[in-house]
Amino acid sequence: SALLRAYGPSHYALYDRGSLKEGETLVVLGASGGVGLAAVQLGKAKGARVIACASSAEKLALCKEHGADVCINYAEENLKDALKREALDGVDVCYDPVGGDYSEAVIRSMAWGGRFLVIGFAAGSIPKVALNLCLLKGCSIVGVFWGAMTIKEPKHNVVLLTELMELYTAGKVKPVISATYPLEKAGEAMNAMAERKVTGKVVLVP
Repeated sequence: SALLRAYGPSHYALYDRGSLKEGETLVVLGASGGVGLAAVQLGKAKGARVIACASSAEKLALCKEHGADVCINYAEENLKDALKREALDGVDVCYDPVGGDYSEAVIRSMAWGGRFLVIGFAAGSIPKVALNLCLLKGCSIVGVFWGAMTIKEPKHNVVLLTELMELYTAGKVKPVISATYPLEKAGEAMNAMAERKVTGKVVLVP
């Protein structure tokens, strides 16, 4: 479940919806979470330059361990300023499961023809983006709804899952499990996630 639930959406986002290419610059927001670390690993497997963004040095150390080329602590540094420094030619692809104020900062940093992938809104607020930025940057905002895709495009989903399993078998991706909880302690697991104490995935076991 840790592989499918984290890597399925991230693989679909980056390899299909985002058409990530070797040598491109990929920004991952919320990079220390389950889908975030999956995006970091998948980005490196594709040959991209990965900029991981998270809210603490501890979280960023984990991102570095799993392949991030550059780490940005957006709790301590202005994200737009940091991206201006670290992505001189702009951001080709952004993987955003966070939303909030961080989204616009990245859109303002997009490269010409960039793809901004909308994954979710962990920050709690849905950003309202000035669409003139897309016009000026020539960039695209792309919705990524993996769950719906698996239902609406089942044959395509099989193709994508086959590719993902090949990456896993080759050792290019590996789920990061930060903790396991017995099923009767599911509430504790939910609290740990709500309090942002989790890196990688939490797994419930019978």
